[in-house]
Amino acid sequence: MAGVALIAAMVVGTHTGPTGAATTPTTTPASSSHADARYPIGIPSATEPSGDAPPGADALPGYTQTYVEDFLGATLPAQWDIFTGVPAPGSHFGFAHVVFRSGLMELLTYRDPLWGDRYVTGGICQCGASQVYGAYFVRSRITGPGPNEVALLWPLTNQWPPEIDFSETGDKVTGTTASVHFSAKNTIVHRSVTANMKLWHTWGVIWTPSSITYTLDGRVWGVLAVQKDIPTVRMTLDFEQVTHCSSNRDCPTAPQNMYVDWVAEYTK
Repeated sequence: MAGVALIAAMVVGTHTGPTGAATTPTTTPASSSHADARYPIGIPSATEPSGDAPPGADALPGYTQTYVEDFLGATLPAQWDIFTGVPAPGSHFGFAHVVFRSGLMELLTYRDPLWGDRYVTGGICQCGASQVYGAYFVRSRITGPGPNEVALLWPLTNQWPPEIDFSETGDKVTGTTASVHFSAKNTIVHRSVTANMKLWHTWGVIWTPSSITYTLDGRVWGVLAVQKDIPTVRMTLDFEQVTHCSSNRDCPTAPQNMYVDWVAEYTK
């Protein structure tokens, strides 16, 4: 999401949203078969909210699994930080808008009486861990249209660009976009894919010195292979919901949530 300065995080703690702010997530059937997937989707599991457990250590040949988080606890995991503040004009990140329950990380967009009854959203980063190049796989879904829901890699130094968005809904539920931002002029290369974003999907990004590959449920849906356009700085994994209600876009008409079941990361 172009030009958004991420805000310093708050303290670690247990987070609960106001009554009625979010619905309890239920298991939605997995969206595709594992049979012919080239890249990790996960391991089928009836105990996971999404129907898939995180992929194993050897799920990505040539890579070592360096991190897995299944969000089984009720508190903010180590290395993660919650955003507060203003990510864009007319938007606001709220600390209470990121919660951990029922085996999920939840980002919640709803009208918050603590902020003048305007729509406030959730944002979080794995700011305690960064790397140059690597592979990230996240299992997530959204509940409906409204806020721009984004999974991205952001520079550790907060010096932007570069930026790698590997799923950015732009307020829709019918598909998503991947974008690489680079150069001082903020040059952007987009890819897009059609998908039902309300179903569980595994989104992946494989970032190497020569290419950036985007995967959806184990299959490649986009590639950037222009070496000069590929970021070479340390980056962190982030999840965000952002509204632009003052600009009459990305503005919900009802509460909406992003659910993340797990994150798995690999290094070549």
